[in-house]
Amino acid sequence: MKIAIASDHGGFELKQKLITYFKTQNVPIDDLGTHSPDSVDYPDYAHKIAAYILNRKADLGILICGTGIGASIAANRHKGIRAALVYNNFVAEMAKKHNDANILVFGGRTMDFDDVVSYITTFLNASFEGGRHQKRINKIEME
Repeated sequence: MKIAIASDHGGFELKQKLITYFKTQNVPIDDLGTHSPDSVDYPDYAHKIAAYILNRKADLGILICGTGIGASIAANRHKGIRAALVYNNFVAEMAKKHNDANILVFGGRTMDFDDVVSYITTFLNASFEGGRHQKRINKIEME
């Protein structure tokens, strides 16, 4: 599994910690920025990671802004992206089982690193259930 990660300045610190964590786990990770804590606009990074996932350059995206709200809204503007704002293990599990999310979104100012690692692990250990859930995803993709 290859992961892409991106953040604005509000998620920069959490992003850096996650990059270090994934490297210790030998998980390939592409850092799409931002590369400093200087103020930037979260939509730029949401659009960048959405394009990366849609072009199949990574299997999963992780996107972080201050709360996760703005980044998830921006990423979900792209057809084919299912960005889930994850804030506990149940939501992480359902993001995979029912929504087959391809980007996980977190709040750098609202979430703890250890919790985020737990949410990502829960998501990665779950499987998409398909069936009625695929039918619902197809309805999302309608124009």
